[in-house]
Amino acid sequence: MVYATKYQAPVGEITLACADNRLVGLWIAGQKYYGGTVTEQLIEKDNVEAFHQTKKWLDRYFAGGNPRLSELKLAPRGTEFQQQVWKILCEIPYGEVITYGDIAKKMAVMSGKKSMSSQAVGGAVGHNPISIIIPCHRVVGAKGNLTGYAGGIDKKKALLKHEGVDITQFIEPKEGTAL
Repeated sequence: MVYATKYQAPVGEITLACADNRLVGLWIAGQKYYGGTVTEQLIEKDNVEAFHQTKKWLDRYFAGGNPRLSELKLAPRGTEFQQQVWKILCEIPYGEVITYGDIAKKMAVMSGKKSMSSQAVGGAVGHNPISIIIPCHRVVGAKGNLTGYAGGIDKKKALLKHEGVDITQFIEPKEGTAL
């Protein structure tokens, strides 16, 4: 069974999902790929230990703290490639950013390849099922472009700003243009 609950955050309503008392999803309302990795029906249930821990973690994060990922039991569902990319995301320090190309280089080294596609990495980053906690908002384009965020560029900017990142250094995509 997959249980779900809601959390009110400064970036909007968040849905949390867990299975076997491990967090499998965290989606901002209206987010692209909302619930995409959960094939089971979500059953509303608030009284689950994984939710208590996650809500405490989020409370501390949104209060300006830097809680550790190790405090939570995470179980994101995805392919082996996605899992590897999400593991790299978990290593991005609070208040810092990395590019899709940097992640592609790390993935190439890990897989023993000469190179890796930044677009493939971007697809895995975009399908991250545990937004905010697995910090996909900390990934930017090669030239400082604020490309893609399943929760919306406005949420990405808000999260980066919340972490103390100078967002004026980034280029915001214009409606209908590819970066």
